[in-house]
Amino acid sequence: MATVIETHEIQKIYRMGAEKVHALKSISIKVDRGEYVAFMGPSGSGKSTLMNIIGCLDSPSSGTYILNRKNVSDMSENELAEIRNKEIGFVFQTFNLLPRASCLENVALPLIYAGYNKSDREEKAFLALKSVGLDDRIHHKPNELSGGQRQRVAIARALVNDPSIILADEPTGNLDTKTSHGIMDLFHELHQKGNTIIMVTHEDDIAHHAHRIVRLRDGLVESDSINPNPTVSNKSLV
Repeated sequence: MATVIETHEIQKIYRMGAEKVHALKSISIKVDRGEYVAFMGPSGSGKSTLMNIIGCLDSPSSGTYILNRKNVSDMSENELAEIRNKEIGFVFQTFNLLPRASCLENVALPLIYAGYNKSDREEKAFLALKSVGLDDRIHHKPNELSGGQRQRVAIARALVNDPSIILADEPTGNLDTKTSHGIMDLFHELHQKGNTIIMVTHEDDIAHHAHRIVRLRDGLVESDSINPNPTVSNKSLV
């Protein structure tokens, strides 16, 4: 199995005045293509910092990060932006959809930066929306959708560029329990299709949908274990 993500003793130090904050102390992990991994931990554990580095939104203070055989540890902002657009699909807790744009336009947005022409953008965006069960909502605006549907649009946008990994940051944080189960079922379906998924969460029940759980505490990996019985609720689409 090919390794998609590999970190070697990465550290992240923030300077707050004269004080140094060691957000990550020494993190070495590997994620293979097709894995479904949850990063768990309380506030201050380092999971958000690790997510930002893996998502190429930030760089480590020391150590090495290899993404899809490319060393991204010391890349420039422009190089990181290009890697983000090509290799990573982001799903955020707050959806981050453009309110005046249709579902189709929101999903097609990453393809503009990737240089696709309009007809190809619309075709790929439609297929991504279809894959999350929203091909009948392509012209709706975000305020015309439920919370679960908005998160599905965000997931379609994350998928549209065929990224190496889908990085989901607290993807059910703004959703009720029933809707959360529907979104987690969708992640299960995406994983079954071969997508590599990394999910960041502080909720134990959400983390147990993943097949591997990495627990962080005080900037270190506290445990890294296979989840023998991932949760699958198989509720209907929301």
